[in-house]
Amino acid sequence: MTERFILSDQELIKGCVKGERASQEALYARYCRKMMVICQRYAKSTLEAEDILQEGFIKVFAAIKTFRGDAQLTTWITRIMINTALNHQRQKLYLLPMVDVANTNLHQTEDVSLADFNLSELIAMIQSLPDGARVVFNLFAIEGYNHKEIAAMLDISEGTSKSQYSRAKALLKLKLENVSVYGRLGEAKI
Repeated sequence: MTERFILSDQELIKGCVKGERASQEALYARYCRKMMVICQRYAKSTLEAEDILQEGFIKVFAAIKTFRGDAQLTTWITRIMINTALNHQRQKLYLLPMVDVANTNLHQTEDVSLADFNLSELIAMIQSLPDGARVVFNLFAIEGYNHKEIAAMLDISEGTSKSQYSRAKALLKLKLENVSVYGRLGEAKI
């Protein structure tokens, strides 16, 4: 009879610092799903999210010896994944202009209930946002950063962060309304 032992985060960290492949695999298995969800928030596609995830875990294993334990391991790994996703997006953002939402004509109509949508539909809508708006939306609405922090992270002005967030909200509202008026995600072009 074989017994399975669940290693604590501390034991996994020690094993990873020693370069033990089994500890690395166990750490990856424990956190890959949660981190994939985070990566999908910043990526336009599942393939791009997988790239960010893999690059992020490479960074985790390279830096695991610097983990001090000030925060939970999951928090530390999440921070690395977000930074990896931001670096990935930052490379793409240099090629794209930021749009000031004040110059964009987006109409607003009736309210739509998010309860009518499943998580995969909402993620797909967020992924379809323009890069700048998507990144700012994720950082502000999902990760909880303020516009001053976002501006510093992305090397943009606070006003640009606010306008990108407003743009993202307006575009998402429009997408939600279109789907609720014209049918489910598979039937509507968003």
